[in-house]
Amino acid sequence: MAHATPASPSAAALVDGFSLEMTGKDIAGLEEARDTIPQGTKVNVTFLGNEDLEMRVAAAKAVKEMGFVPVPHLSARRLKSQGELEEFLGRLQEVGATEHVFAVGGDPAEPEGPYPDALTVIRSGVLQKFGVREVSIAGYPEGHPDIPADVLWRHLDEKALTLAQEGLDAVILTQFAFDTDPVMTWIDAVRERGIDAPIRIGTPGPAGIKRLLGFARRFGIGANAMIVKKYGFSLTNLMGTAGPDRFVSDLAALLADEPKSGDVKLHFYTFGGLLATSTWAREFVASQSSGARR
Repeated sequence: MAHATPASPSAAALVDGFSLEMTGKDIAGLEEARDTIPQGTKVNVTFLGNEDLEMRVAAAKAVKEMGFVPVPHLSARRLKSQGELEEFLGRLQEVGATEHVFAVGGDPAEPEGPYPDALTVIRSGVLQKFGVREVSIAGYPEGHPDIPADVLWRHLDEKALTLAQEGLDAVILTQFAFDTDPVMTWIDAVRERGIDAPIRIGTPGPAGIKRLLGFARRFGIGANAMIVKKYGFSLTNLMGTAGPDRFVSDLAALLADEPKSGDVKLHFYTFGGLLATSTWAREFVASQSSGARR
């Protein structure tokens, strides 16, 4: 895979230490990609409505056994009871997969149990009982289609404060983005609020353009003609594929100019598959490094 972006050690450093996302159905894909993913890489395991406890636990166990760090999702609004939360965490603890979790509100319009949002799960006191040490919380650089901006900011503040009070480490993991400008504006706003937790900016790994646009529409992410051109693909060629080369290089340059941004890394949404994403990351880092030596 060719990479035409200019060499930049900061771009390589931004990609180095990336994290990935998989579903309960992706164990075979993880096995296929395992040799291209650095050992110790964080791999998030989603909590989808069409997957059950066994699938989620099996995926987290596979991540652990292959030498990666499982980050199981806790979808607050999908949890029907505290008992279900405790059962899930108990099963994860049995396979050594509870040190890192991602607490997120989830998709259902109405909560299926006692947890209307991630903050409620964090405040429940349940997480620590099962060995949780680090909690990822959601960030939305381009906003959320169903949640007002002031509510998003208030919850981010409260989650960060609550985790600090409870002695749990925090990571802010964002929805995927195509445009670096709102991402940088949002990072600056996070730091101005005194939140110094590590940030992982979500962006899609290489995937088909039609698939990327479909996910963008589904999650309310901006995908107008100007934005996708900045990202690096054209709406006139929907049959092609696109990778995050330009987004990553542009973001790295912006971060280099803003030292107050703090600890920022990348999280790849693997719409095009785990192997394609991890191969892209390895080749991107290699190309940036070799270019810097020329």
